[in-house]
Amino acid sequence: MAGIGAALLAGLLARLALVLYGLHQDRAMRVRYTDVDYRVFTDAARLVTEGRSPYGRATYRYTPLLAWLLTPNVFLAEAFGKLLFVAGDLAAAVVAYRALRRRGAAAGLACGCCAAAWLLNPLPMAVSSRGNGEALVALLVLATLYWVEAGSVGKAAVCYGLAVHMKIYPLTYALPIALRLRAGPARARGDRTARVAFMARLWRLVVEMLNRDVLLFGTVAGSVLAALTVAFYHLYGWEFLEHAYLYHLTRRDIRHNFSPYFYMLYLTAESKWSFALGLAAFLPQLLLLLVVSIAFYRDLAFSCFLHTAIFVTFNKVCTSQYFVWYLCLLPLVMPSIKMSWHRGVLLLFLWFIGQGLWLTPAYFLEFKGYNTFLFIWLAGLLFLLINSLIIVQIISHYQKEAQVAKKLKQR
Repeated sequence: MAGIGAALLAGLLARLALVLYGLHQDRAMRVRYTDVDYRVFTDAARLVTEGRSPYGRATYRYTPLLAWLLTPNVFLAEAFGKLLFVAGDLAAAVVAYRALRRRGAAAGLACGCCAAAWLLNPLPMAVSSRGNGEALVALLVLATLYWVEAGSVGKAAVCYGLAVHMKIYPLTYALPIALRLRAGPARARGDRTARVAFMARLWRLVVEMLNRDVLLFGTVAGSVLAALTVAFYHLYGWEFLEHAYLYHLTRRDIRHNFSPYFYMLYLTAESKWSFALGLAAFLPQLLLLLVVSIAFYRDLAFSCFLHTAIFVTFNKVCTSQYFVWYLCLLPLVMPSIKMSWHRGVLLLFLWFIGQGLWLTPAYFLEFKGYNTFLFIWLAGLLFLLINSLIIVQIISHYQKEAQVAKKLKQR
């Protein structure tokens, strides 16, 4: 525990230093360090303290629960929310460490993975210290996976219901979680199913998912989500459903972002086909997520990591903070990626190069006013190819599912 304690302390000090630096930059420089969304959160929290709807703040597209959590921003200090997100950031690392130990990783290896991929990673540091709440969702997602593998289905379901309420994207984990609960760690049967017709195998999966654990998980998670939805609908009415849920399903963001779809959506913003094109963008995601669920559900952490990486890569809106969604799961899969460090460094270099090539024309568009939309889109396509290459390389260098299942069974 000394190793993880030291890593947590280093991560805490680094994040606190960034929070303090952010206070200085916000006062002294034109470009603020604090995320613009954090001002939106604080304004929404202020409305809540006044007994009004948080959706009175334009662009607040989140659950009212977040505004409620940040009411100390108004009563105590505006930096409270950043400290809360930092605490969630560190708690996510603790859960990831415990999950790795449960999966059979040595203490030193587990600590190293958590430190390299999360605690000392500049991106999660920046996201939480700038006032973005993704760390809270990461904590709930990691807790869900930890309790599923620990066999505590009820606790996992509560965490999952909260995670889906906070953000829509964990909803994509429902199928691999159901398949994992249906199979259990001791029922990895890949040899016999290869001889069964695809449709027959799919039907059998559906039938076998209707067991006690799956039904318990679905009932508890659904109840948590339904209770929060009904409560906030009672308080804030239709605008809660519209901004917290429906907006994210029908969102068509024509501002420049990493998504390969943004330029198409920008050019067709006034077209009668715009809405249909936005929905069609989900089809590649759905197909890939279905394939990954069926292929890798026996190793739930790896399946959810691939789910998130694919979801973010092929999403119709993609910003840097979305990368945190799969980076929080990276520590769980790192010990099983049997890749040379040369190859790993090369892939990491390509990932940063892809972002740099996108950020250059994006800078000239946003700060210089140049028309660089085409170059941004081409850089986004290149980044899509790089991310796809990285996902393929991770899959091809990941240890076999049977080895993971064996380790879980031995626990």
